[in-house]
Amino acid sequence: MIEPIAAEMVALVHGVPLEMTQAEVYQEVQDNTLLNASFWANIALAGVAILLFVYMGRNVTDPRAQLIWVATLLVPLVSIASYTGLASGLTISFFEMPSGHALAGEEVLTMWGRYLTWTLSTPMILLALGLLAGTNLTKLFTIITADIAMCVTGLAAAMTTSSYGLRWFWYFISCTFFLVVLYVLLVEWPKDAEAAGTADIFNMLKILTVVLWLGYPIFWALGAEGLAILDVAITSWGYSALDIGAKYVFAFLLLRWVAANEALIARQPSTFGTGVTPDSGAGTPADD
Repeated sequence: MIEPIAAEMVALVHGVPLEMTQAEVYQEVQDNTLLNASFWANIALAGVAILLFVYMGRNVTDPRAQLIWVATLLVPLVSIASYTGLASGLTISFFEMPSGHALAGEEVLTMWGRYLTWTLSTPMILLALGLLAGTNLTKLFTIITADIAMCVTGLAAAMTTSSYGLRWFWYFISCTFFLVVLYVLLVEWPKDAEAAGTADIFNMLKILTVVLWLGYPIFWALGAEGLAILDVAITSWGYSALDIGAKYVFAFLLLRWVAANEALIARQPSTFGTGVTPDSGAGTPADD
């Protein structure tokens, strides 16, 4: 009975709340105008993007083109839900930074909900790009699983409070998975897109994606989660600006091209292969 009271008194003396309610987190967000605006700007843009993309895909009839459209439409749908979670304080927590961190001992606002967004939305972006490139199932599986692993290990880096070194270790694991994503995007898929006849649009979207996605680990390293050179609000705006380009601008350019070149998409195989050509006659039992 005495120990919990004593612990609470020590926490109050140091100005550190033991646990913040969702209402208190929400109020913290509301009090930081710049941070709050970074959430609501994306909620508004995601809403506009959803309506625009539904309109742009209204006449798409080819199954493969429709799958590209559905995957792309899911990106703003996930984003509007995620940013609402951030704006409401639902997917935000305050974590005490470990020893060695620039803000060691301080409770730092951590937007862990962003990692949920990326885990659900970035595979849809890669699915759409893979369909556009006409890739095979093996490459698609490889890049999507590496992408999900990249996001989950990034979340681990943001939520680790036991050791500053372990935060960076998780960060480098995440970056390793990112290298796999970059390899497929920059080396494997351009060859597939060339064969599929979609190289021009693919290469443009590839460059857009790679350049913007490189910004995320940079903002993590410079933000409060890493070196704490940038404050939380500036970091959040950095992520939000990258999301606008990597999601909404990307999706608009892709859907506009698909709507105008549906016949080219339709000529691609409707199902993925593994990329392995079986030997002739294999799998056919010989007659006795």
